[in-house]
Amino acid sequence: MRIGQYEIKNRIFLAPMAGVTDQPFRRLCSHLGVGLTFSEMMSTNPDVWHTEKSKLRLAHHQEIGINAVQIAGSDPSEMAAAAKVNVAYGADIIDINMGCPAKKVNKKMAGSALLREPDLVAEILEAVVNAVDVPVTLKIRTGWDPEHRNCLQIAKIAEQAGISALTIHGRTRSCLFQGNAEYDSIKAVKEAVSMPVIANGDITSAEKAKAVLDYTQADGIMIGRGSYGRPWIFSEIGAFLEDGVQTVFPLEQKCQLMLKHIEDLHHFYGEEKGYRIARKHVAWYAEQLQPNSNFKRTFNALSSTVEQRQALEDFVTAILNESS
Repeated sequence: MRIGQYEIKNRIFLAPMAGVTDQPFRRLCSHLGVGLTFSEMMSTNPDVWHTEKSKLRLAHHQEIGINAVQIAGSDPSEMAAAAKVNVAYGADIIDINMGCPAKKVNKKMAGSALLREPDLVAEILEAVVNAVDVPVTLKIRTGWDPEHRNCLQIAKIAEQAGISALTIHGRTRSCLFQGNAEYDSIKAVKEAVSMPVIANGDITSAEKAKAVLDYTQADGIMIGRGSYGRPWIFSEIGAFLEDGVQTVFPLEQKCQLMLKHIEDLHHFYGEEKGYRIARKHVAWYAEQLQPNSNFKRTFNALSSTVEQRQALEDFVTAILNESS
């Protein structure tokens, strides 16, 4: 599929997730077969553009490929300015967040709160599209609540504004992440517009990925929470979509991926931040590799990267010995 002038290598996307899709995680997922990754959400507040936190969020690596950066805000002129700044910093694609359900984002009339204001949506999309020469994509939910599902209306506004691709999470804002994602709305949007549509929500296996693609006829699928602690899901999905083969990622390879990921996090963030950032990822990995173990609690008590590396190596050795 194509997004603007870019040919995406496959139909598998990594969702933009604050605190998760940093450069080390995007690199790892790209190696495992993701066609396109997105940065963590960037604020349109110019006061934070040059902070250390923002620089880390914007950090890119050529191994990742296309540099897609997500921005969030509610003022059309500020969104346009943020898009220009990020393109100047090297963004190849600008993605607009109108799907985040977080209260602190919605209180600023950003994220999914914008779905209640179709006229403002049109203003923002037109301002950003006209401000930059790179493709602009959009991520939304199906609406504000089940009684006001308006993703079809928003999709038509987006297409009219020149949006290059649309991702839809199959829940309303009020649903948060509860219940099951519904794909009827995504299917209806795909039937109604000509731009690429990417389906998102509850895709946690290769079989589910194919089923969602088949049902919605979407051009691609996007995975967020389904990749927590198991980035190898992208490799499994890629193989299944390519030739229908169900692959089981070897345990030893899973362990080695974890070790490499945490090593990259330590290197990227440095000693002061690295061990803290690593904790949540290790908790997710541990739940996948050895469910209900006490390792997570033990690991969270460690306060240096050296201690963490040793603990992880011991954890991996014990897991592999148990399985042999």
